[in-house]
Amino acid sequence: MITEAQFKHELKLIIENGIREDVGDGDHSSLACIPAEATGKAKLLVKDEGVIAGVEFAKMIFKYVDKSLEIETLIEDGSEVKHGDIVFFVRGSSQSILKSERLVLNAMQRMSAIATKTKFFANLLEGTATKVLDTRKTTPGIRAIEKWAVKIGGGENHRFALYDMVMLKDNHIDFAGGITQAIAKTNQYLAENNLDLKIIVEARNLDEVTEILQSENVFRILLDNFDYETTRKAVAMIGDKCLTESSGNINEKTIRNYADCGVNYISSGALTHSVYNMDLSLKAV
Repeated sequence: MITEAQFKHELKLIIENGIREDVGDGDHSSLACIPAEATGKAKLLVKDEGVIAGVEFAKMIFKYVDKSLEIETLIEDGSEVKHGDIVFFVRGSSQSILKSERLVLNAMQRMSAIATKTKFFANLLEGTATKVLDTRKTTPGIRAIEKWAVKIGGGENHRFALYDMVMLKDNHIDFAGGITQAIAKTNQYLAENNLDLKIIVEARNLDEVTEILQSENVFRILLDNFDYETTRKAVAMIGDKCLTESSGNINEKTIRNYADCGVNYISSGALTHSVYNMDLSLKAV
């Protein structure tokens, strides 16, 4: 999986690019009418309900823009919030607060929406041993904060990208000439390149599950678009030989039923690609 150092680097890149994109050669609105020495205070106001996420990321943004800004946190990441709640206060240079404002809001609104949806799915799995996973169906350029939001909401991260885990899906299998060939070539590639990466293999039916089980070094089998009965059969076949994951158009109406089939994980792209931003605002006080 991605290391902590790699993850922090991704966050740094998001902040640098976000400020570059938004500020350019200067926040001329603020520069034009607010003295450089002016100081102020603002609050992060919730105008919605759900799970707040991005508080710690907001602190990183403020400190990147101006190390002298002071943040007083009232509500931590992962907490339930409602309309009217104040999450934090920020004090310091008025120009710096305004320069940070849009990136802070864009990030927190998106992250809070993802955390809220993830928490909803995680609650549906309560009482089972099944965990909800995200996918790579993320917004280009801000994957790190979206996956961070999933964890804040009580989910778990799948692989971060193409480089930290091997996932042999239908196209890989077909291009490689079949499941057995794809797994064998992958094991050889990992050995030759001294790579310690877990292997996940997608199965489209029970025959493919049987074939996968005949190969070595498979960490998890992805049961793609299986119905409930077939999922239960696959889980029984696999036993403790490797972990299991269900995926494919699973929603809030079906996720519990798949969990009851005994799979270890359920992955859902909807956690990150189908959410509506939480309504938040930064208001001067």
